[in-house]
Amino acid sequence: MSSRIIATQIISQVFENKLTLTHALQNNESFKQSGNDKALIQEICYGTFRWYVQLEYILNHLLEKRIKKKDSQLKYLMIIGLYQLRFMRIPAHAVVSETVNTCKKIKMEWAKNLVNAILRRYLRDTKIFDPNVNNGYSFNTSHPKWIIKQLRLDWPEEWESILEANNQHPPMYLRVNQLHQSRQEYLIKMEKAGILGKITPYSKQGILVEKPVDVGLLPGFSEGDVSVQELAAQFSVKLLDLKPRQTVLDACAAPGGKSSHILESQPNLESLTVIEKDFGRAKRLSETFMRLGLNATIKVSDINDLENWWRNELYDRILLDAPCSATGVIRRHPDIKTLRTYAEVKVISALQMQLIETLWKTLKLNGLLVYVTCSIFKQENSELIKQFIGKNENCVLKNIDAEWGENTGYGKQILTGQSNMDGFFYSCLKKI
Repeated sequence: MSSRIIATQIISQVFENKLTLTHALQNNESFKQSGNDKALIQEICYGTFRWYVQLEYILNHLLEKRIKKKDSQLKYLMIIGLYQLRFMRIPAHAVVSETVNTCKKIKMEWAKNLVNAILRRYLRDTKIFDPNVNNGYSFNTSHPKWIIKQLRLDWPEEWESILEANNQHPPMYLRVNQLHQSRQEYLIKMEKAGILGKITPYSKQGILVEKPVDVGLLPGFSEGDVSVQELAAQFSVKLLDLKPRQTVLDACAAPGGKSSHILESQPNLESLTVIEKDFGRAKRLSETFMRLGLNATIKVSDINDLENWWRNELYDRILLDAPCSATGVIRRHPDIKTLRTYAEVKVISALQMQLIETLWKTLKLNGLLVYVTCSIFKQENSELIKQFIGKNENCVLKNIDAEWGENTGYGKQILTGQSNMDGFFYSCLKKI
């Protein structure tokens, strides 16, 4: 099966089945068996979503009438063709020819002339769609208007740089398992394997891979020597201020990056309990621990269903990596721009508050709860923490003394692109 057919299928699955791009790729059998074409398919899919708002605008401008919903696969095929013409170094004649020929393969031979005409019209009229000519921010940055509006409200001085960072290819960061070796020792292993890396600021276990590679090529990955983890996600453990014999709870824990970091950093805990409500994601947690040779108590449950998982034990430390809009990781998951809605952000924010309130009941006196999101919206972050502290007299904010991020008054916010990191928010709450 051709790479363009597979890419069309995957993009269709994202829109029609409401799957994330990550899940659509994982679930597509043709993609799994695509061999040497995998990289091309990924580039087409990720690139198409990165620039989808812009590409859809161009397609609608070129069409005399909109594509019917029942022919949505044809729409995605043409958008893929436009992406290749606009952003990839593939000869234009090859893109047009392959895209037209794909019509027959997806049983839409009747559309060959239409596809040919649209792509050739684009090549004639390319200058019309120059971002320097079209001054609309939504078109130029390929973001939906509601995201732009919210960023301008929340970050009036930084919003443009955030939009620009969202369209960049993300870096690859590693976290060295310090139970196995030092960071310097692992860098030597990487160099011997022909993979270049350099140490990161802010995290003593972090490495930036100069040119991203498949995890299977990382030396010692299967043996648990290293994990792939965004640099901004590596700050949770230090903020938890872990000590031997403490009881720790990691809520919403999958896929296990932060949980495993907890155990690597403080192997002498009394216990680590991790909770995940989705069975599939809980399985990934188990696989992560197995690869790294770590142990924790895994409970599959909704956090808010206390009767199902809580046995009245109190925890010294709680990490809440809360479900969020994920607007801080758009450069890694560009489909967020087209899948997420503002209405969902309001629902998510209400859930976040519910989770903190539930977990607060399980925290010991003088215990610490670290609240984390990969969002850059204040509604999910500083505004939510301000509201929670205002309702709970036994909660005080602990200062985060760190060189990274922006002080918000209720935690630290890393904005996408700052120090080449994803957008993350951290807040430390102490129970008194």
